[in-house]
Amino acid sequence: MLFVFGHASAQTAASDPGVHRGRLAAVSGAGVAVMAGSLIGLNEAWYAQYERSRFHGFNDGAEWLQMDKAGHVFSSYWIGRWGQGLMRASGVPQRQAAWVGAGTSLVFLTGVEVLDGFSAGWGFSGWDMLANAAGAGLFLGQELAWGQQRIKVKYSVWPGPYAAQRPDLLGTSFAEQVLKDYNAQTIWLTLSAGAVRGRASAWDWLGLALGHGGDGMLTAEAEPGDGRFRQVLLAVDVDLERIPVRGKAWRTVLFMLNCIKLPSPAIEWRSDGRVMLHGLYF
Repeated sequence: MLFVFGHASAQTAASDPGVHRGRLAAVSGAGVAVMAGSLIGLNEAWYAQYERSRFHGFNDGAEWLQMDKAGHVFSSYWIGRWGQGLMRASGVPQRQAAWVGAGTSLVFLTGVEVLDGFSAGWGFSGWDMLANAAGAGLFLGQELAWGQQRIKVKYSVWPGPYAAQRPDLLGTSFAEQVLKDYNAQTIWLTLSAGAVRGRASAWDWLGLALGHGGDGMLTAEAEPGDGRFRQVLLAVDVDLERIPVRGKAWRTVLFMLNCIKLPSPAIEWRSDGRVMLHGLYF
């Protein structure tokens, strides 16, 4: 499936006279190899440790205060954007590159979900697929409507005390906790001044971010008295892509780093009724 999609994308895009065909072929081939290699690596390094089963579904919609689903939205959004960026570097027109990026995101993450479906500990999740579609759709919809990303999805993480209590589930190292400890993660929707102003300004990079997080989770599903609560945050944001810099290399670096929400002042509303003010929240 990855080969067919990559080949079809390259063939379709190559018909445009402005496309660098050699570069496009190299980028498409490398992309297919990376996606296939990632799925094979996941299968061998992660799923091979667990019992296999016949393909089955799994209803995990109530787990982790939906932070895992927010993570799927983030991943699918940025895989789509990075895929588009690679296509644009090969001369593919912006709208066409957006379709390729969104398709790449859905194909790759569907492959991950299929691996889940054959694992006895998990299963193919319709909720995960819905979140994947939401992230890719948010990216593609903005490209088709505005030709730019006004609303961006970002991620931040700050280790807390819970991983030490459940290292098997939440991770033993910082690298593992970045992926597995949903208590430590916040997923953000951001909007900068430059996305809504009609003309350029020196403050185009400054904006606001609406965050979603969860805390107090030592298990996937809620247990009586476990003290978990949902977090909603409003914070200042810096849109790195709107900082004026010279040089394509610097613009590329800022584009790649813009998936990370930088620390800033924030106000937090918790589902247990508390309101918190943070001088610096990450």
